[in-house]
Amino acid sequence: MTLDIDHWVGYLLDAVDRRAEVAAISSQIDGLTVEAAYDVQDALIAARVAAGDRVVGAKLGVTSKAKQLQMGIDEPAYGWLLGSTQRPGGADIALDELIHPRCEPEIVFQMATDLEGPGVTAHDVLDATATVSGGIEIIDSRYERFKFTLPDVIADNTSAARFVVGSDVVGAVDIDLRLVDCVFEIDGAGVASATGAALLGDPAECVALLANHLAARGRRIEAGWIVLAGALTDAFPLVSGTRAAAHYSDLGTVVIRSG
Repeated sequence: MTLDIDHWVGYLLDAVDRRAEVAAISSQIDGLTVEAAYDVQDALIAARVAAGDRVVGAKLGVTSKAKQLQMGIDEPAYGWLLGSTQRPGGADIALDELIHPRCEPEIVFQMATDLEGPGVTAHDVLDATATVSGGIEIIDSRYERFKFTLPDVIADNTSAARFVVGSDVVGAVDIDLRLVDCVFEIDGAGVASATGAALLGDPAECVALLANHLAARGRRIEAGWIVLAGALTDAFPLVSGTRAAAHYSDLGTVVIRSG
């Protein structure tokens, strides 16, 4: 099967621009592979950059074993962070810019040096990281009912929509990231909690997997980039007036509001 990459890039970008959900790609064609989906993702990001945006980092999705088992896969999905999607802590998230957003807590790496695979380890990640902080990602699948296969979500840049990085930072080697505790609150009520070990045992290991994945596609994690290691908990819907707060041991609190 020859995939019409330009068609599917336009299809997804149009969904974002119209803020309208669309049918999953896999429901319309047979044999959408993971590699072909990454080709769509690459072309989608290139189109955004050509329109004036810029890549400021990368992200991982499906980094919990439970979620991987649920989806029948054995590795995370990878995507890109764009400058236009970053918001400051405490910011109002404009719901009229999104389709059906959900929020989730993240551990965030700020890279000090380039990190290039193959063979990158969690130890290498810590050596290459300037600081670590808490964060919140707002995901917003463009697909109907938030339903998709792994190739679908990859093509859709892993549902990336908005992200917030906390202002409290620590050195990457100053704490054990596996033991960082997070309590996630929605409108003042605790809805989920987890430790860093929820991310495949170690958040730094997730970033190592990203570096090695990028190497297979001729790329690397770059100095100055922000890397989201993956959601610590399930994602929760954002509706008008929602206040979401992620409370981290050692990494402070990150808050968003939806308006």
